[in-house]
Amino acid sequence: MHWVHAAIPALFGMMFFMSCSNSDNPDIPDIPQEYTGVPLIIFDTDIGSSADDLFALEMLYRYEEQGKCRLLGVVVDREGQQNAAFADVMNTYFGHSYTPVGLVREGIDNPKVWIDYAHVADMQDDNEQPMFLHTVTDYNALPDGWQLYRRLLAAQPDHSVSIVSIGFVTCLAQLLQSEGDEYSPLSGVELVRQKVKCIYLQGGVFGEAEEPDYNFAQGADFALEFFRLWPKDVDMVFSPMEAGQMVEYTPEQVIGDVSWTDVHPIKQVYMNCNCNTGQRMWDVMPTV
Repeated sequence: MHWVHAAIPALFGMMFFMSCSNSDNPDIPDIPQEYTGVPLIIFDTDIGSSADDLFALEMLYRYEEQGKCRLLGVVVDREGQQNAAFADVMNTYFGHSYTPVGLVREGIDNPKVWIDYAHVADMQDDNEQPMFLHTVTDYNALPDGWQLYRRLLAAQPDHSVSIVSIGFVTCLAQLLQSEGDEYSPLSGVELVRQKVKCIYLQGGVFGEAEEPDYNFAQGADFALEFFRLWPKDVDMVFSPMEAGQMVEYTPEQVIGDVSWTDVHPIKQVYMNCNCNTGQRMWDVMPTV
């Protein structure tokens, strides 16, 4: 395994925020006909606790719109249907409602929540109508995250998929433990070895640590199993805590940058929750 310490520059242009659309879904095929070299991305997030996940997801939407990647799916690795609902609201609001969502159901029990914002997905406007549209009608019917991984990976060309993991590694550990199924006869380990080009992980501390890494320490057993089973010939690129430590985007800046509307899921998070927690843009770094 090639262990790479990703020293990503701390200064980058935050492309926040272009106009949004809730128009009908474009007719985008589920399976690409051939691999054109455009990065194929599966986004794995512990959405529902820190707001930097939201900026990372929006950046991937923008990259896809610019033809710089294709977002295959969003895996929510924090338990709770409301967290999956927020991912669905993001997909729908930004015009990417065709992007499938998976949900972890046997993950980490009661992990620490820094900013409790998942309820924003169900906010109402002044007329007591839903502020945000949803695409998913039954969150019980969402596949488990590891099952969505298997379906998406099996449909892609060999060595073509990049995984951007900015949360826990619960679903990834479950994927690696999985056996053959209707999507592929391969085990999870062999499916990853055949289909995945690289994984980009937000996690780890490579300097002097003031506290344990959050993403790995919250579910240590999952993390140990993930690192034990991950194929050694599939690259890992780490974006540790140090990479995003100096990149701050304050609540005042966020709200000011979206002054043109209040009907915006990220703005509503910053207007209705205490986001002045000292968090930085750690989760944005793997998408840069």
